[in-house]
Amino acid sequence: MGGDHSEPDAMFSYVSPAQRVPKDHPLRAIRTMVDEVLGRLWSDFEKLYSHTGRPSIPPERLLRALLLQVLYSIRSERMLMGQLDYNLLFRWFVGLSMDDRIWDATVFTKNRDRLLRGQIALLFFEQVLAEARERGLTSDEHFTVDGTLVEAWAGRSAATTPTNRRRIRTHGS
Repeated sequence: MGGDHSEPDAMFSYVSPAQRVPKDHPLRAIRTMVDEVLGRLWSDFEKLYSHTGRPSIPPERLLRALLLQVLYSIRSERMLMGQLDYNLLFRWFVGLSMDDRIWDATVFTKNRDRLLRGQIALLFFEQVLAEARERGLTSDEHFTVDGTLVEAWAGRSAATTPTNRRRIRTHGS
C-alpha cells in the first residue's frame, strides 16, 4: 500500500533555509564574498534611494538576485522571480524568508535599471569578480557561454535587445 499523499499543512517550520543549504555548497563562499562587497558599497546605495514614498526592492537583495541570474543562466526576470518563489537555495542566497513575497518582474526590472543607471550594478559585479579572482574562485579553463546572455547584459545599458541565438566559445584570458 502507498504512503500518505496528502499535502502538509503545517504553518510553522523550525528549519531555516540556511540549514537546508549544504555546508560545502559553492554559494556559501560566494555569499560571504558578496556580503563583504555589499558592505563596502552601502554608502553608494544610500545615495540612490529616497527615504519617502513606496519602499523599493532592497539593493543588496536585487544585486544578489542578479548575480544568481548570471551564475545560473536564467534568461529573464520572470523566470528569476519564479525561481525565487520556490527555490530554497535562491531564497537563502538573496536573503528572503519563506514568508517574503516575491517581487513583480516589472518592479524588479525598474529597480534593476535604477542600479544600472547609477553604475552601482557595474561596480558590484566588478568588485565581486575581483574578489573571486583574489580568492581563487575563477578559472582559465575552457567553457561555453550562451551568446544571447552576453548580448542581453551588454545591451541593458544601451537599451538594445539581442537579435541572434548563436553560441560563443571562450578561453580564459
